[in-house]
Amino acid sequence: MQSDMNSIVIMGVAGCGKSSVGARVAQAMAWPLVEGDDHHSDANRHKMQSGIALTDADRQGWLATLATQITLQPQGVVVTCSALKRSYRERLRQASPGLRFAFLQISQTEAQARVTARAAQHFFNTALVDNQFATLESPEGEAGVLTLDATRSLDALQTEICTWLLPAQELV
Repeated sequence: MQSDMNSIVIMGVAGCGKSSVGARVAQAMAWPLVEGDDHHSDANRHKMQSGIALTDADRQGWLATLATQITLQPQGVVVTCSALKRSYRERLRQASPGLRFAFLQISQTEAQARVTARAAQHFFNTALVDNQFATLESPEGEAGVLTLDATRSLDALQTEICTWLLPAQELV
């Protein structure tokens, strides 16, 4: 068994549906879910609540923690993480060379609407959506990346991701 092929990061900008899709994929695959937002430091959370964008330096400890979480789950894990820059994705790949990424692609207008709709329940400041798009380095063309339209139904997204994850011989 290739344990390094059994993990996936559900990635994209704020509001693309990482948490919702990640939970569905984790349940369907019977893998643990590591919610990236739960692993931000208090300082990072405070910055984001205040509308201050995180820097690469701010994200280093967070990415290291997520990489550790991946290595602790060799049977497979679903991680939600914006993974906006290629360097961030490479940091996670160091923990699991065959790590895959499902990129939930969404328009800036739709992301802003979704982040605004959840503002009362989530720490992420709506003012940071523009920064997320400015920071995003598209993963399209990188190995092990599946790009999906984030506006599709949760059922459709979960099915496509799980089908992509399963080796051909396991498909019936």
